[in-house]
Amino acid sequence: MSDELVIGGRKIRSRFIHGTGKFSSNEILADCLERSGSEMVTVAVRRLNLEGGGKSELEGVDFSKYTLLPNTAGATTAEQAIRIARLARAAGLSDFVKVEVIGDEETLLPDPEGTLRATKVLAEEGFIVMTYTSDDVVQALRLAEAGAAAVMPLAAPIGTTLGVQNPLNLRLIIKKSLVPVIIDAGLGVPSDVARVMEWGAAGVLANTAVAKAKNPPLMAEAIRLAVEAGRKAYLAGRAEIGLKALASSPTEGVPV
Repeated sequence: MSDELVIGGRKIRSRFIHGTGKFSSNEILADCLERSGSEMVTVAVRRLNLEGGGKSELEGVDFSKYTLLPNTAGATTAEQAIRIARLARAAGLSDFVKVEVIGDEETLLPDPEGTLRATKVLAEEGFIVMTYTSDDVVQALRLAEAGAAAVMPLAAPIGTTLGVQNPLNLRLIIKKSLVPVIIDAGLGVPSDVARVMEWGAAGVLANTAVAKAKNPPLMAEAIRLAVEAGRKAYLAGRAEIGLKALASSPTEGVPV
């Protein structure tokens, strides 16, 4: 059975999108990327020093074998996000862009209006837009209408690793969205990942859960396996929930 993830007409082999922030060294990051099996890697454009000519913070990491997903981290207005995305494309990084427009510095929750505006403008300019959003169901649907090729609702605030805080809304977004839903932010352990994949999420993005684990490369591998297991469980279809116990072995022929 063919089960390919397609975003904006592009086939993505792995459903685990890997982040690149907060790692203690670039060597550990490179090991995690290898163990994760990820094909798409997200990176903050501002960390690459595209304008300044200085050294990139990610110096030494070979990104040539990955599909880059530049993100607009640090943007607090639609205009900033649009400028960062254009800069990334002009530098030849990618036609993909992860739109982030932060509305609150303490919680790092996205600004709904700015996020929607940036998504619409960049989609009209031909970007393959993947948009970070809250778990607001209506906002997620509006982003898809504005041209997002994928929506990326948070499980919990960025970096908290709290796991899924609003199961109902995430399940509604997955059910109603006409574009792939990538669960982004707040996932903490592989069981969180398997859970959202079982619901039908198209994929997950994990960063802090890997970077801050006691053994990051092993956690990257564990999350890869959770993505695969959760996806297979979704495709298999869970057994119907019943309220009456039913024996799994026949009772015929049992001595009385």
